[in-house]
Amino acid sequence: MADAYAERVIGSIRRECYDEVLSQYAHDDNDVRTHLSLAEDTPRRRPVTRKGTIVAQQILRGLHHHRRRI
Repeated sequence: MADAYAERVIGSIRRECYDEVLSQYAHDDNDVRTHLSLAEDTPRRRPVTRKGTIVAQQILRGLHHHRRRI
């Protein structure tokens, strides 16, 4: 009986973490990463900023970094 509860808790935690990672990955892929097939632009267009300080932003809890100007 205890195994069933443990499996249910582990499954819930896994699904919640998996959903968070997938949503962050989709945001990164659509809003941050450039694509060669789009002439090195993102699927959702963004303004080009040429002046300002460059800062690194963690993506997927530090697995990737995005550098942008502020």
